[in-house]
Amino acid sequence: MAAVGGHDPLFGLRNNFYLGAYQGAINTSEIPNLSADDAVERDCLVHRSYIALGSYQLVISEIDSSAATPLQAVKLLALYLSSPDNKETVISSLHEWLADPAVGSNPILRLIGGTIFMHEQDYNEALKHTHAGGTMELHALNVQIFLKMHRSDYAEKQLRVMQGIDEDHPLTQLANAWLNLAVGGSKIQEAYLIFQDFSERYAMTSLVLNGKAVCCMHKGEFNEAETLLLEALNRDAKDPETLANLVVCSLHLGKSSSRYLSQLKLSHPNHTLVVRASAAEEGFDRAVQTVA
Repeated sequence: MAAVGGHDPLFGLRNNFYLGAYQGAINTSEIPNLSADDAVERDCLVHRSYIALGSYQLVISEIDSSAATPLQAVKLLALYLSSPDNKETVISSLHEWLADPAVGSNPILRLIGGTIFMHEQDYNEALKHTHAGGTMELHALNVQIFLKMHRSDYAEKQLRVMQGIDEDHPLTQLANAWLNLAVGGSKIQEAYLIFQDFSERYAMTSLVLNGKAVCCMHKGEFNEAETLLLEALNRDAKDPETLANLVVCSLHLGKSSSRYLSQLKLSHPNHTLVVRASAAEEGFDRAVQTVA
């Protein structure tokens, strides 16, 4: 069904998802009279919201083998994140599907492929499937991948493309904030204003609070950052970015960070900060034994 007056029936749902209001996205997903394509996109957004909340098994059990390709792709992401044992199977399925001319060009499949390869830090493989863009989410993912590769010049080109399509789109604004944070310096204040604008226009989420907090940390305002992060922790006690940022913030404030690090280890053992901390501890232990 064509939306009246160009109105996008999934607009609110998408915005909730992009800005990290995952439960809000799930709660507002009962939308009447959707076209078949919109219904599939809606279901993808709902299941990706459940994945963001850590409900992997729910998604795995709800999406069966008869579901549309985009939903099968979302199920792959849930399988990949739910257990390290699934990695090999998921990645070989991904390669197979992406090489299949019938489904390989599906934007959601390419998005999930890019996301999983980015998790694997296989950035060239990720870009192979995302670089052609086609949706705002794919462009935004390209910005993230380029920033992880420390190529802010390429990230900026992608951002220009997004601005050309829709300058006010939440993903364009988010990509702009990520780029500003990566560039640093005077751009930090610009990033802060983008997150501030989000917090005034939309529901306050962990994602927005963390964005503001990271800007504050860059500016050396650690007390302000801690206040924002504790508010984010109240909203979601297991959010890995909140816990990781609290570890860093506490160290700068001269406070103990061990509880946040323990929580992060328990809920997200593969988080970069946990991996780095463990490597540092092992290195320290080895050094102590050498001296002993």
